[in-house]
Amino acid sequence: LILIVAFASCAGQSAPAGYAELGEQALDYTRQVVELGPRPAGSEANRKQQELIVARLKETGCDVAEDAFTAHTPLGPRQMKNIVCEFGGTSGRVIAVTGHYDTLSRPGLDFVGANDGGSSTGLLLALAERLAGQERKDAVRLVFFDGEEAAVEWRDGDHTYGSGRMAEQWAADGTKEKLVGLINVDMIGDADLELLYEGNSTPWLRDLVVSVAHRLGYSAQFPRGQPMYIEDDHIPFLQRGMPAVDLIDFEYGLYNRYWHTENDTLDKLSPESFAVMLHVLDETIRELEKRP
Repeated sequence: LILIVAFASCAGQSAPAGYAELGEQALDYTRQVVELGPRPAGSEANRKQQELIVARLKETGCDVAEDAFTAHTPLGPRQMKNIVCEFGGTSGRVIAVTGHYDTLSRPGLDFVGANDGGSSTGLLLALAERLAGQERKDAVRLVFFDGEEAAVEWRDGDHTYGSGRMAEQWAADGTKEKLVGLINVDMIGDADLELLYEGNSTPWLRDLVVSVAHRLGYSAQFPRGQPMYIEDDHIPFLQRGMPAVDLIDFEYGLYNRYWHTENDTLDKLSPESFAVMLHVLDETIRELEKRP
């Protein structure tokens, strides 16, 4: 991901007990993938992570699909895989919650990506547990993107390989017309959680999420304010006319100093932050189902 404009940071109230337990589970899932070490696209650790994700998703009873593909990067061809888990609905419509699971790779950098790559993975796995067995109006599709990180540098298409592929597929296969909205999560485990008011996002969808968060008491974690513009996995969907919002905390440590460094470790994360995110996502899905 890349930040176009930057801003500030704060704290807020905690989630209710049921979500607190789910937040602990999300942190535990994050711990499991972090223990695999650096997990850049195409690596053996990334492959093991794929197996872990698929195994956990199948335990929830959702329909799991794996889309393996070859991405053409500045470093040559690289094997990648998107993973999709869908909980069916009756309306024919789809709500998507997405995030990436790969980590940055740079020579000499031992980057385990606890927050950047790990937290979105842990959150989506815990959300799958939450959704399991529920009857619902709209289908909920959880998507784990590979290849969000640049192989060399964030320019000239060297990034968001998995989301770019899936956005193209959804524009072609009719999913675009069924999609109520897409919520992308990235770097959401920070113990000092404060999400950006992201300016590229679809305004009505961004404001719906923020309004839900404020109603639940999380205005400190979801502040309104001057928009800041991020390029992330939501952009390929926006470019193809699909409503999408990016939920990201880009103040990870003072002046974002932990981002893309060896200091992006599990001790910087908090189960409370995961719990807040899960509570807001759960309620936002309900609100989206009410939309005509």
